[in-house]
Amino acid sequence: MAAVTLSVSTVKPLGDRVFVKVSESEQQTAGGILLPDTAKEKPQVGEVVQVGPGKRNDDGSHSPIEVKVGDKVLYSKYAGTDIKLGSDEYVLLTEKDILAIVA
Repeated sequence: MAAVTLSVSTVKPLGDRVFVKVSESEQQTAGGILLPDTAKEKPQVGEVVQVGPGKRNDDGSHSPIEVKVGDKVLYSKYAGTDIKLGSDEYVLLTEKDILAIVA
């Protein structure tokens, strides 16, 4: 079986899916207490790095996705598929799992 090398530029989401680079989780609390890896929560904010063409309508056309590459988004906590490329973490989400664009 041949090995496949993936990178961000080779991943193109299909349909209404969005490829998001996960932001780093908090290293310490607001009070300054350092958090061990086991106590850190899964981040819910990331930057959009690739978007699909949009959801296909009944007539065959695509509904455009509301987010674009470079947007910072807030997404559901347990949504999507976690993917690790090199040392970076990504998540592949559907558009409905994105809750908001963060300014």
